[in-house]
Amino acid sequence: MKGYKVFHSDWTCRGYQYEVGKTYEILENPKCCEKGFHFCKKIIDCFHYYSFDPANKIAEIEAIGKIDTDDTDSKCCTNKIIILKELEWREVLDMCNSGKLNSEIYNSGNNNSGNYNSGNYNNGNYNSGNYNSGNHNTGDGNCGNNNSGNNNSGNYNCGDYNSGHYNSGHCNSGQHNSGDYNSGDYNSGNHNSGYCNTNTPKVRMFNHVTDFDFDDEIITRFDNILFNCPQSYKYSDFISISDMSEDEIIRHPECETIGGYIKTIIVEADKQKWWDEDVSDADKEFIKSLPYFDAEIFYECVGIRIK
Repeated sequence: MKGYKVFHSDWTCRGYQYEVGKTYEILENPKCCEKGFHFCKKIIDCFHYYSFDPANKIAEIEAIGKIDTDDTDSKCCTNKIIILKELEWREVLDMCNSGKLNSEIYNSGNNNSGNYNSGNYNNGNYNSGNYNSGNHNTGDGNCGNNNSGNNNSGNYNCGDYNSGHYNSGHCNSGQHNSGDYNSGDYNSGNHNSGYCNTNTPKVRMFNHVTDFDFDDEIITRFDNILFNCPQSYKYSDFISISDMSEDEIIRHPECETIGGYIKTIIVEADKQKWWDEDVSDADKEFIKSLPYFDAEIFYECVGIRIK
């Protein structure tokens, strides 16, 4: 049986000094994690047990004696082994990724310096989009995390070019906006910050101007209540081949190379349940007592029905 083995930078492992081209043997029967010469059938499995370090030596081997395997069948042990040839680090990277020019492992895309990417040119991890320096993005060009849109520096955005969080619109610096170009929060319209103003405006609520300043206690309490409201979002995660269905294995042939695939997962938030069960009666009454309160506008902007 052929396989792969990782060694320290000086070609030592578990007290043995190895050399390419030589054969090593013990008289006892092999036992995984106890005695014998350990190796893996797939090179990607080696890094479940050894650090992914370019300084380490990696070789193709052949087990020509008795063989014992662990419960996962990924780690093997033999009492007689031949060190066939050394693998260059670039060979290892190409074998661990189905994409090309990756500096880490488990990538099915190309030119990734992170891990578990199915997109290209990602510095972060678990991205199915491209050019992301953040993590778990399904869109492109994000330096934030968990974005399904593109070019976001914030998190959990399904729109584009947002520096805030949880926006489904575009170019928002505030949070929870479904419109575009908003610097405030929870807007379904667009351009709510205005132009060329030197004074500080009063807070607009439910499409009306109020007497509140942005740092008033009432506004702070409003923000604090809605801060705990759960939000829906998408993210990408690595699904191990052992957890994949037969249909997933057929649809994602790259799993044979990288040990799994990148799956886009949608997390749906139950905002209504949060409001009904977790928000106190006092906070509910406070929201309904706000100036110009409009239940339809609140539902449109926040996603919660108030009875």
